[in-house]
Amino acid sequence: MANRGPSYGLSREVQEKIEQKYDADLENKLVDWIMLQCAEDVEHPPPGRAHFQKWLMDGTVLCKLINSLYPPGQEPIPKISESKMAFKQMEQISQFLKAAEIYGVRTTDIFQTVDLWEGKDMAAVQRTLMALGSVAVTKDDGRYRGEPSWFHRKAQQNRRGFSEEQLRQGQNVIGLQMGSNKGASQAGMTGYGMPRQIL
Repeated sequence: MANRGPSYGLSREVQEKIEQKYDADLENKLVDWIMLQCAEDVEHPPPGRAHFQKWLMDGTVLCKLINSLYPPGQEPIPKISESKMAFKQMEQISQFLKAAEIYGVRTTDIFQTVDLWEGKDMAAVQRTLMALGSVAVTKDDGRYRGEPSWFHRKAQQNRRGFSEEQLRQGQNVIGLQMGSNKGASQAGMTGYGMPRQIL
């Protein structure tokens, strides 16, 4: 973790608001899912934000998680290092983030490496893992292990087909978004460029 002193004033208030978004119940659900999904030598962390951060901080659990969502031999992160060097661990977190984006997690749902590494925004880490779980459930390719009700299914494409007749009828309708022209008239208007008649 970074050697930073305590924050004060507005910085402290902002950090407290970020910390309030962290959900301990969600942490338990995510830990349970990761344990089921990885199904190998991943140790269960003690409860709490600091333990959750420490558990994920070296990137090995995250890399095992993303690899478990792919068929054997097609893993996006072929070599997972268990190095204690900070830059190697941060590199693994970055590899996970890149692989999660390729898997289908939107860029807006992905946390920054420092959010996890320095514990700045663990709620963002939770959001990324939730988004990853949602994509895995939605893909429904048999690689997801866990309770399907833990994550929301993403909306799928809903294409609509209109006939030429329906499209022609729609051109003649004034939508309510454009307002209404009822009661509109030009009564009392004078021609453009004429002076007003003020008596």
